[in-house]
Amino acid sequence: MNILHTLENFYRKKLPFVIYRKPNSNIASGLFLKDDSLFFTSDFSEPGFVFSPFDSNQKSIIFFKNKADYFEEGINLDEISLSKNVFGDDILSKENHINIVEKAIEKIKKNDFKKVVISRSEIVKLSSVDISLIYQKLLQNYPNAFVYVWYHPKVGLWFGATPETLLNIENSKFKTMSLAGTQINQGLDNVIWKSKELEEQQLVTNFIETQLKEISLNLKVDKTETVKAGNLLHLRTKINGALQEKASLKTLIRALHPTPAVCGLPRNEAKEFILKNENYNRSFYTGFLGEINFNDVASKSIKSSLFVNLRCMKVDNNTAQIFIGGGITKESNSEKEWEETLAKSKVMKIVL
Repeated sequence: MNILHTLENFYRKKLPFVIYRKPNSNIASGLFLKDDSLFFTSDFSEPGFVFSPFDSNQKSIIFFKNKADYFEEGINLDEISLSKNVFGDDILSKENHINIVEKAIEKIKKNDFKKVVISRSEIVKLSSVDISLIYQKLLQNYPNAFVYVWYHPKVGLWFGATPETLLNIENSKFKTMSLAGTQINQGLDNVIWKSKELEEQQLVTNFIETQLKEISLNLKVDKTETVKAGNLLHLRTKINGALQEKASLKTLIRALHPTPAVCGLPRNEAKEFILKNENYNRSFYTGFLGEINFNDVASKSIKSSLFVNLRCMKVDNNTAQIFIGGGITKESNSEKEWEETLAKSKVMKIVL
């Protein structure tokens, strides 16, 4: 079976599907559903693929594994040239974004919260949409990201290439990461991080450690490292441990999502500011997605693998809505924050 042909066929028939490739893998996996029923999960106990919004008060969509055809296929991509004609920057959004960032900095200086993530979306008009080609370009350009195309006729068509793992769990042992701080990738030699990015990263790491102490055993926090994500560099700290007996996958998800890397600190105050001030609906951007409760026959274990939905877009007819954001702390500069969103928007623009 050719997974890309099946993708086109199901999209034409308006039937739900998801195709995804995990970081640094050459295997694409796919779930193809037989009808357009829409199912939700609240306890994350069933085997399937979840697609969850930023707002954890909203429902998570699940494609049940037992109601879908599931395939895995090796990826063999022809070299695809990327567009030199990158779309122009959305200057009309600039004033609005800068105003919100400055308002957030003011609130942080008054100690209303320590950090908040401010995002925006950008609309790009397309002459045509070739979903198979867009997906192949994402696969080729972002080998160390979780790259997906997800579709449900009642919800929409989404693409993404996210560098951030929310969690991997095998039986009771889990791994997660804190990922924050951004700069343009000019090579990994002599990378210098400023205090703003280092502070932002430490806030995320401290939050995750605090959240997990109550529900885990043998929690281990690795040294922070610099990682590459396409045209950007980020700071990453890996964290692992084991769940206590009383804890479940749902407990772990609720402890982590949304992390300060996509929301802020304290979480409730930052989330309230976001919902009140961003002036648009994030929807599934900065939510999470991936496999839950997959039975691994080889290792005789139950595995879940979830990723934060960053560097993503929703495509509707010949329009792409690209989502981008950045973490704001007391040391943020509103003009630089705007420029960071422009750099992040290019992740999707170069594949359109």
